[in-house]
Amino acid sequence: MPWDYALDGPNPTGSMTQLYTIVKKVRAENPNTILLDAGDMIQDNSAELFNDQPQSPMMVAMNEMKYDAWVMGNHEFNFGLDVLEKISSQFKGQPLVGNIFKENGDRYMPAYTIIEKDGIKVGVIGMNTPMITEFEKGTDHLDGIIVKDPVEETKKAIAELKGKVDVMVGLMHMGLDNENGNPGTGVTDIANANPELAAIFAGHMHTLIESQTVNGVLISEPNKYGSHISRIDLTFEKDGDKVVLKSKEAQALAVKAADGTYEVSDPALEETLHPFHEFARADANIEVAELKGTNLVPADEIKGIPAVQIQETPLSDFFTEVMLHYSDADVVAHQIDNDKAKLDVGPIKKKDIAFNYQYTFGEVTVYEVTGRDLMDYMEWSAGYFNSTRPGDVTISFDPKRRASKYSTDDFFGGVTYEIDLTKPYGSRITNLKYSNGTTVKEDDTLKLGMNAYRMEALIAKGGAMEGRKFKQLWSSKDASAFGEIQGTIRNLSIAYLKDVMKGVYEPKIQHNWKITGVDLTAPERADVVELVNDGIMSVPTTEDGKYTNIASINILDAVTQEEIDTLSAKAGVSAAQFAGVKTKGAFYQQLNKARKAVGTGEGETTPEKPTTPTVPKPTPTPGTSKPGKPSTPNTGKPGNVNKGIQAKVTAAYLNVRAGASSKAKVVAAVPKGTLLEIISTDTYGWVKVKLDGRVAFVYGKYVSMLK
Repeated sequence: MPWDYALDGPNPTGSMTQLYTIVKKVRAENPNTILLDAGDMIQDNSAELFNDQPQSPMMVAMNEMKYDAWVMGNHEFNFGLDVLEKISSQFKGQPLVGNIFKENGDRYMPAYTIIEKDGIKVGVIGMNTPMITEFEKGTDHLDGIIVKDPVEETKKAIAELKGKVDVMVGLMHMGLDNENGNPGTGVTDIANANPELAAIFAGHMHTLIESQTVNGVLISEPNKYGSHISRIDLTFEKDGDKVVLKSKEAQALAVKAADGTYEVSDPALEETLHPFHEFARADANIEVAELKGTNLVPADEIKGIPAVQIQETPLSDFFTEVMLHYSDADVVAHQIDNDKAKLDVGPIKKKDIAFNYQYTFGEVTVYEVTGRDLMDYMEWSAGYFNSTRPGDVTISFDPKRRASKYSTDDFFGGVTYEIDLTKPYGSRITNLKYSNGTTVKEDDTLKLGMNAYRMEALIAKGGAMEGRKFKQLWSSKDASAFGEIQGTIRNLSIAYLKDVMKGVYEPKIQHNWKITGVDLTAPERADVVELVNDGIMSVPTTEDGKYTNIASINILDAVTQEEIDTLSAKAGVSAAQFAGVKTKGAFYQQLNKARKAVGTGEGETTPEKPTTPTVPKPTPTPGTSKPGKPSTPNTGKPGNVNKGIQAKVTAAYLNVRAGASSKAKVVAAVPKGTLLEIISTDTYGWVKVKLDGRVAFVYGKYVSMLK
């Protein structure tokens, strides 16, 4: 359903019920449609809640949608084979996974299925990433099965299908490229070794690949979280008794349209899933504790720069506290994958923990490492930030790290340290000490508690600790510890709040770390903060706007005329007044002052009673007032025309608007002393003027009439 159960609120960006609407449209267009799923169906967004229930809502949905086949993803193996077999047995289509075998040599599930549509026989070959052996290391989830090379197993499946089908398509829970540099873990390797495939549906890497061809094999991957469907059209022609594939085309069908609207959620499928929906919502709203004292995440000081990623927060301290308590580690590390993390004073519910720690199966695994290993890991984490230059007044994120699969910096507890962003990559961690004040030394031996998935990435090819081996001392998921489910950081956090804190949590900042090397005290910085938060400026983003804060705002750089013109227009002030300004900081200060002066001078809310402009005694004009009286004073009634009269602006700056309202569009901003030609003063305190040949309005309180 289009619902985020961690937040317990609607989320229309992707769901099975919305995809079903798209599927129905495609089937109406072409009845010869085959519907496939590329894996990871039984985990996340509370799907795992139903592992011990009679039915899985995912299987109910897939059966209702009439899926033809489903390949196992890595997350299908998160709960062990018993759970997988229980859930997959509910699926009415064909489950596939051709590179996993039983110990007796039989395939654990079929490698392929043959689906016939209008006389065309399509062989669908399914493979899973062999990385599951790494992901499930230290568990018994793969006991009794053997994971083999999907490249070679695809070759074998193709050999078995030859002569039986008209075309072969891969359904692979792998991304385009090899994962962590491991050969045979990406569909590019499969395509290069198996050109007999017409096309491959990829998955796993949470990437949108609309259409790409490798070695003649068409590849498409549908992003993540039900946001897209990959559609591959195969067109055949008859050639005697045979059929020949004449063309193939891939495209992505998105839940969110280009105009920003979302696909409709199928009401009948929603009705079918409603009992599961209510079950998950009720679970998410179970109260586990009361938060007192202070919010766990402060408000972002600057819009677009998430506070939770650039400073120590009570939230990161809380997870550190939990991990240290249960793991007996010397040092712990974790990450918060949610820029919008939030937990305010009041009841703490299960959904709050899930929302703020989004990796469902994150756990604490303790490794024996050296001080040097810890330093290298911490330096890699600090690489999440850009280096700073003199004049930088904001902390920003490295664009590649911000956009990568591992897109957060890690927080460390059990130690205190500083991240000096004036120093180069690899040399930023300073004043590194244990919590007892002892300096961390390179040859120290210590116990490091962290997520095993992160460790695998760090020791993989290209990782910060590539090729190193570490002794695993303990895992919260061990059967001798808390077990697979209760050993997650989410559930340990809940247990900590209920059992250790006795249902009441009052945070205390631990003062573990801080970032240095950014000028947070420059006077111009306050203007930057106001300009960004008021929408005049914005923090730098990637071209597609997907990733924010990829460069720091600098106040010492030279300002360009283009920036002056752009920001002046946004602020509704004249750019001419900034002639001669050299630096960005000076411009930001003057711009902020100018726009405030306009706001103060104009009075953004209309007074309850119309205010009559200050009007000197003009020379009588035929058809107007008598000598000695103001020329057509503003009576609040229409029709008072002041032909030939000018007014001088008395405010420091005054907005000139398209209509007689403080909400009307600003068309110009003029400085004090500007002369305006008056058309009339008949609009309840507003004066109709002509400026540069254009009819506009100013508020009468801030002009004085002249002869």
